[in-house]
Amino acid sequence: MRVWLAVILLLPATMISVRAQDAMRSSPAVPPLKLEARIPLGKVRGRIDHMAVDLARQRLFVAALGNGSLAAVDLKARRVDRLIGGLPEPQGVGYDTPTDTVIVANAGDGSVRFFSGSDLAPLGRIELDGDADNVRVDSKAGRIFVGYGEGGLAIIDAATRKKTASAPLNAHPESFALDGNSRRIFVNVPNARAIDVVDWASAKKIASWSTAGRRANFAMALDQARQNLLVAFRHPAELGVFSIANGSLVASIATCGDVDDVFVDSRRNRGYLSCGAGFVDVLTVKGTSYRRIARIATAAGARTSLFVPELDRLLVAVPARAAHPAAIWIFHPSP
Repeated sequence: MRVWLAVILLLPATMISVRAQDAMRSSPAVPPLKLEARIPLGKVRGRIDHMAVDLARQRLFVAALGNGSLAAVDLKARRVDRLIGGLPEPQGVGYDTPTDTVIVANAGDGSVRFFSGSDLAPLGRIELDGDADNVRVDSKAGRIFVGYGEGGLAIIDAATRKKTASAPLNAHPESFALDGNSRRIFVNVPNARAIDVVDWASAKKIASWSTAGRRANFAMALDQARQNLLVAFRHPAELGVFSIANGSLVASIATCGDVDDVFVDSRRNRGYLSCGAGFVDVLTVKGTSYRRIARIATAAGARTSLFVPELDRLLVAVPARAAHPAAIWIFHPSP
């Protein structure tokens, strides 16, 4: 028992040393991401899941899954404004500007709960068939999309907060991307080792693309400019680039481990991948080539993030550790 305790006590310093060495070896002299600030999340403990932003108020919403709460963070003042508790494992968060509504999807009971953006008062809820997960909002179309259960994608009317349709999938959905041009939805279904394609209008699955032997496809982003779908796998740890025309694998690149979010920075032709292994991988994109240009050290377990183009910031959720509270790390891309 004493031997194991000694090993455990030594692990954090060893892991940090390895992360720092790895980051130093693979980062350029002028890093493409600069740490600008850390916002402590106070009493938040355990796993942190996804985030959403209210741009008008510069307020960030953080799903503190392990804490059973939703944190509302003032990005301008850099402080937590409010912590809404009593949520059963909140996972997905969305914000709809026209209706000024915050949407929270909960794994514990499958509920989707709605809150007023102005004062965070509860506005109601709907029940899905368990494990409500990722949330996407298309404010122009007035639609909210929520993945849930053993294989479903709910379509909710943002104005009435009622479910209007549900698309069946091969297995539980993780991250998904909306293509407003073709009205298709691309959905990661890792337990089926597939990417399902859903027709938005009919709410029917129209295709299912194989992941070509790769497993644990949780994170996804749409590279609209190149008509590619970026899918991050954990086994092996790599990014797969798929053509949205036919689902063919265009390219692949090794990544840091335990990716949970990936984003495209269209302004700089870059990609950002946040990893639970304690890094953010930065990719540069030229033509059909995706190449890693930096590996930025963060913290163990910091696998969820949110890139906000309007603020030109990458926000990384860092869970609480022995001597450090949970926090949101704010990175400023450069140049």
